[in-house]
Amino acid sequence: MWLQKEIRLRSRPRGFHLVTDELLRALPELREFRVGMINVFIRHTSASLTLNENADPSVRGDFENWFNRSVQEDESCYQHRDEGADDMPAHIKSSLLGASLNIPVANGRPALGTWQGIWLCEHRNHGGSRSIVVTVQGE
Repeated sequence: MWLQKEIRLRSRPRGFHLVTDELLRALPELREFRVGMINVFIRHTSASLTLNENADPSVRGDFENWFNRSVQEDESCYQHRDEGADDMPAHIKSSLLGASLNIPVANGRPALGTWQGIWLCEHRNHGGSRSIVVTVQGE
């Protein structure tokens, strides 16, 4: 069985945001799958997805601080500057983290580890709402 659904995530400020529960609320059909794989894909080039800590929000703050130090704004080597100082760094951060996740499904739920959650990584100061395409294959 296959399922594909587009989910619109509300606009969030720049930073790393735990969105596991929001995605699962929008995907009640997942409960029908005993076993399978879920692909979560973000349709943007200035935001990304990753799996990481779901309990301590300071981890998300530390990620934001590290990425801002590692990929700085207003670098003289950037040629792409049309959409603001945060845009080119957002593209780089998005490529480093990636646009999709593949997660096993077991008994109607993502088979995540105890401390794992799905993060939306918003790399723009004003990125707006984000579109996620979720594809599930299984039985």
